[in-house]
Amino acid sequence: MTNATAVPLAGHGTPRATTERAHVAAAQVADSDERTRDRVLSAVLEHGPISAAELGDMLGFTPAAVRRHLDHLARNGVIEVKRVAKAGGGAGRPARRYVLSSQGQSTLGNDYLDIATLALKQLQAMAGDDAVRAFAVERFADMERRYTPEIDQAGTDIAARARALSAALSRDGFVASAASIEAKAPLPAALSSVQLCQGHCPIQQLAAQFPVFCDVETEVFSRLVGVDVRRLSTLARGGHVCTTHIPTGRLASAEPHVPQAAPAGLDEVTNHQQERP
Repeated sequence: MTNATAVPLAGHGTPRATTERAHVAAAQVADSDERTRDRVLSAVLEHGPISAAELGDMLGFTPAAVRRHLDHLARNGVIEVKRVAKAGGGAGRPARRYVLSSQGQSTLGNDYLDIATLALKQLQAMAGDDAVRAFAVERFADMERRYTPEIDQAGTDIAARARALSAALSRDGFVASAASIEAKAPLPAALSSVQLCQGHCPIQQLAAQFPVFCDVETEVFSRLVGVDVRRLSTLARGGHVCTTHIPTGRLASAEPHVPQAAPAGLDEVTNHQQERP
């Protein structure tokens, strides 16, 4: 009698090795998809609001591939769609642009904010709003000290100082950008500006309950660039980015910037330190 190796018939079982290979292949596909979605999410964070077509061009994906990952991120609540009017203000439907959602922001570094919020509420109840402001001033004093030498190296040109501030913020994880807006005739050149945008705020949840953090940060930006600035939107108040309007129609003071000192203690905060510049 001749010995023969049994060969499984189609539909009557799969060899173990084949099953294991299928599992490995599926895991590799899932891992690849996860890495790709991370790239898409990072691009939305840094460049949002951004269209699917722009993302595809930027990352080298086909339209179908990028939409598949965008749909997955949207279903999980990490990104959302904003309707943005097309440039020029012409007729037609607003364009679909993707931005990070509040949930997406909260996954990027909001650890311990619940504890911090509770602590600030206790501080506010015990010592009042001035104590919370003093805490915010102290928090941003370190940023101002670190950024001052770097921004002063940019000279007295406001736009250059704004770009230096953007670079410093990005290095600290704020995903910042600085876009120059040149005034066109018949508008005077003095109306030119830079829009400084921050795509990530590590204390967004905290600032939503204590807007003084946004106010103090804005004051720091004003002193750093050497001109009065204005906040147009914040993540804490529902914006898709924090946007600061920086007029560039004049030079900053040639005198060296002296960072504002942090309060030594809550009882020592002066009225001058509590006022906006």
